[in-house]
Amino acid sequence: MKTIFTFIFLTTLFFTNCAQNNMNYNKLSQEEKAVILGKATEKPYTGEYLNTSEKGIYVCRQCNAPLYKSEDKFDSHCGWPSFDDEIEGAVVHKPDADGRRTEIVCANCGGHLGHVFIGEGYTAKNTRHCVNSISMLFIPNNSTDSETVYFAGGCFWGTEYHFKRVEGVIETSVGFAGGTIKNPSYKEVCTGQTGYAEVVAVTYNPSKVDYEKLAKLFFEIHDFTQVNRQGPDIGEQYRTEIFYTTEEQKNVSLKLIDELKRMGYDVATQVTSAGTYYMAEEYHQDYYEHKGTEPYCHIYKKIF
Repeated sequence: MKTIFTFIFLTTLFFTNCAQNNMNYNKLSQEEKAVILGKATEKPYTGEYLNTSEKGIYVCRQCNAPLYKSEDKFDSHCGWPSFDDEIEGAVVHKPDADGRRTEIVCANCGGHLGHVFIGEGYTAKNTRHCVNSISMLFIPNNSTDSETVYFAGGCFWGTEYHFKRVEGVIETSVGFAGGTIKNPSYKEVCTGQTGYAEVVAVTYNPSKVDYEKLAKLFFEIHDFTQVNRQGPDIGEQYRTEIFYTTEEQKNVSLKLIDELKRMGYDVATQVTSAGTYYMAEEYHQDYYEHKGTEPYCHIYKKIF
């Protein structure tokens, strides 16, 4: 019987690992794989974030999706980091294999986090997310070396091409934001029935490039007056929208839209708080880099 369970565990771990490699997630160590993919549990009182009290946010170690806010963390003396709330839509609750507990996993990538317990009375919310430190990464609020914004301006291939060439941009990826289902595929988004927009996730160093420069470039490489289309590409997935992650991004975006309206443009761009971002399939990433050509649908035109 033990041999059978060992075989099942190793087989599950193998195929999960293959899926991970295909999704362009962060590379995991063997210890991280054992917990995040194999659903093991780290030893109590050994986790990196057990006693962390800094202000910030906890994200998934595998896919970087935001999971918990520091203000929801508390000391339950159980040996693992505890939270009495989650970021909305970030964590999935499901029955554990043992039939007694409730497992919690990252809503974005399905990585194992730990278990959730209700009714213990530790806090007013009466909830305890018992999370493995090794399943998370902590980003302190005073971290100023990078920020991320999500730009939707039609086909994400051409949009990414331009942002990759900006000095101060650390990383880009293409994916989907603003929709209603979990883990959408490109094929599903193309139906126009999911609510998602094709977006480029732009992570940048604000000390090297200010957000206003990035936002101006966004407006100058696509037609921000078109509704649910960009040229021959038609559908809500091709809409023009900025999904912001900071108040500065929001305010600058609205300021530039007002400026464009004063210039006489009928601006269709929406400005929306960022929710969960899903990375697109690997073959969409760095599309024009791999193809060795330049985009025909996103041509730079100076406006500001």
